Amino acid sequence: MSNALAVRGVVKKFGNHVAVDGVSFEVPRGVVYGILGPNGAGKSTTLRMINDIIAPDAGEITILDGMKPGGDAARHIGYLPEERGLYPKMHVIDMITFMGELRGLSASEAKKRSGQWIERLGLSQWAKNKVQDLSKGMQQKVQFATALIHEPALVILDEPWSGLDPINAEVLADVVEEIRKAGRTVLFSTHGMEQAEKIVDAVCIIARGQKVLDGRLKDIKRAATAEGIVALGWADDRAREAAERVLADKALVVEQRPPRPGDVADCEVKLADGTDSQKLLSALLGAGVGLRRFELVTPTLHQIFVDKVGAAAAVAERRPEDRHA
Repeated sequence: MSNALAVRGVVKKFGNHVAVDGVSFEVPRGVVYGILGPNGAGKSTTLRMINDIIAPDAGEITILDGMKPGGDAARHIGYLPEERGLYPKMHVIDMITFMGELRGLSASEAKKRSGQWIERLGLSQWAKNKVQDLSKGMQQKVQFATALIHEPALVILDEPWSGLDPINAEVLADVVEEIRKAGRTVLFSTHGMEQAEKIVDAVCIIARGQKVLDGRLKDIKRAATAEGIVALGWADDRAREAAERVLADKALVVEQRPPRPGDVADCEVKLADGTDSQKLLSALLGAGVGLRRFELVTPTLHQIFVDKVGAAAAVAERRPEDRHA
């Protein structure tokens, strides 16, 4: 499969701060790919380098199997920046049409597509209003239309769900799915891993400017499941007491922790290296432990991220020097 994007060893510094530190990943064509991580991780800086807004200090970026960031590649890219850029005094339909013409569409085609996007995104009653009259979320939908009006091969969205209510967030997710079905590629950044998990095919997770892991979502989750987290539920208090002796065996269990929020398990355990869930189950049943639940846990993306980089990094706040990230 050919690539929509290849990023190899990219580095970007701002003074003494390394915003992006040797990040590499590949985005196949026709997928939804997420760059995920906390605020200040380097996500927006990476997208700006791909869009030739800033240049990397080291490394290489290749777009659509051969092009470098710049004018030629820009014609094939639709970009929604984190900092929205609309003309507040323009009417909504004129704003979208104007951006279509800038993207190379004829005036008539730009106006036609503008009308289609206004209807698709539920903006019809606002079409003749000035952009400044719209809420932040509605303005974001206008900017989204300007990024997609020329039907780019590569769509790049920086924090696209920021400021959207749940209904409009679902509309945006539906449009992303339509782009994927059309065989085009979507690359987006977000710190909202719950939203990302619903739509991505593959991800690159970064923290403090460095890649933590990347790959197809199903492969990442399969690998995380194989690491051996088991949710346990006891039949009664007697079973709980009997289980304590089994769970104290470090050859079987290296960690016992509370269940995840909202879960009805009594606890979770992490299996020791060299063992598996069947050995633990046999030990529990052999000790006469009554079970109402025994389940190998498939963690969420957020849980995988916390396990890989730690809770502190997962909720890290943007520092003053990270404003470029």
